[in-house]
Amino acid sequence: MRRRPLQPTVRTPIRSNEALKKLQHGPQLPHGVTMDAQGRIYVADRGNSRIQVFDRSGKFLAKWIDIGQPWDVYYASQENALYVCDGQYDRITKLSLESKVLGELSHFGKAPGELDFAHAITVSPDGADIYVAEIKNWRVQKWSR
Repeated sequence: MRRRPLQPTVRTPIRSNEALKKLQHGPQLPHGVTMDAQGRIYVADRGNSRIQVFDRSGKFLAKWIDIGQPWDVYYASQENALYVCDGQYDRITKLSLESKVLGELSHFGKAPGELDFAHAITVSPDGADIYVAEIKNWRVQKWSR
């Protein structure tokens, strides 16, 4: 029996890379993406040091600047907030869905609890634990509340 390759059921990009590059608000190095409960899409635009916000159809809604250099973004539904890996300041930033800084965690370093190029983030389903993968320290760290 000959197997056929799987075909995606939906092929609807937000916008093509070429189209985005032509737009003023196009990402230079999109590095992380998440979606909130209302269907808004948050893109960690590492190359432009900002987060871009789109609706479900891909319509550009906002850009958030002055938040460091976001390398990854995670929507924590239990808190209705975003967690951001900031590669510029080696920290984790908690943001409201209106881009207000709600808190910061960690700083540069090699010791446990410190960060060197925080690269990816997730939060446990119950919101009790935050996991962060780092590049230069070659580890995943866990913070518990």
